Amino acid sequence: MHILVVEDDIDIQQTLKDLLLMEGYVVSTANNGQEALELLKVIPRPCVILLDLMMPVMDGWTFLQKVKKDANAIATIPVLVVSAVADKSNDLNAAGYIKKPVDLDALMNTIENFCYKHAFGHPNKKSA
Repeated sequence: MHILVVEDDIDIQQTLKDLLLMEGYVVSTANNGQEALELLKVIPRPCVILLDLMMPVMDGWTFLQKVKKDANAIATIPVLVVSAVADKSNDLNAAGYIKKPVDLDALMNTIENFCYKHAFGHPNKKSA
């Protein structure tokens, strides 16, 4: 299963990528929202997008607005905001919110549920 990580901090981006690769996911990365929108046109549909909010070029808020207005399938991809900013997911119209510094167990459980639902049509009951 495929995950898109949108994060401008290279250290955080690489840590998330390494963790997800060790868990068996295919990972694409983008340094900002604009790069992510371009990648979504050419990569396999991710089961979840991990999105930072504060980034150059196109921030996470703008990315979310553009994704939700998109008429094709990217509007249905769950977006998990991973940010130190105090906004909550319902304010952002995101599928979830994890505050930095990240609790890796909570992050992996959330990702597993999104990706399991993507693959099988329902959440993974064992980690719920």
